[in-house]
Parts: sequence; C-alpha cells; structure tokens
Amino acid sequence: MIKLYYASGFIEVSDGVADAIMTYAKALADVGKSDLVTIPAISDDGTRGIARLLIGPSSELMASTVADKGINLDDDPLLEDLRQKVARLQPTRPQSAAVAPPEEDLDL
Repeated sequence: MIKLYYASGFIEVSDGVADAIMTYAKALADVGKSDLVTIPAISDDGTRGIARLLIGPSSELMASTVADKGINLDDDPLLEDLRQKVARLQPTRPQSAAVAPPEEDLDL
C-alpha cells in the first residue's frame, strides 16, 4: 500500500494505482495538460472508497509505503485506462517500413 500525498492531505491506494497516477501526472505535466481521475482508495472509515484527483502540471504528489490494510484496491480497468492515456500523451515515433529484399534477376 502507498500513502499518496496530494495538496495538504493524503490518501492510501494500491502500489499499482500509485505508480499509474504518478506516471500519468508526469505525462500530463510534460504536455501542460490536466485531468480529473477517480481512483479506489481507503476511505475515512477504513473501508474501500474512492478519491477524485485533479492532476496536471501543477500537481505536487509524493508517495510513501504504508502497512497493508488487507483491502483490495486493485482496479485493472483503471490501470489499463491510465496506461492508454499516458501512451496517447507520448510523442509519436516514426516507424520504419518493412523493406523487401531486392528480387534477383535470374535471367541469364
């Protein structure tokens, strides 16, 4: 589990969610954009809840490890969505076209 510090408070999230949020926040900052994301987190009463974060160029996030509370905060669809969003923010890279080898002239 990770304690994710945001603004003047913190939330507790899974390692995967913390990593995805930090990566997405950096990608957003790199292009000067922001986004509102909803993530699973430990609620005030110690059960699974949700948190909404506005992340972007001015986000100041910090993460530190905390003891596991035994609450499943994994969310594979969310993680995949964040990975896709990060990929869309990355600059496109040219891809080389496959070049066929020249045909040999067998006419003698």
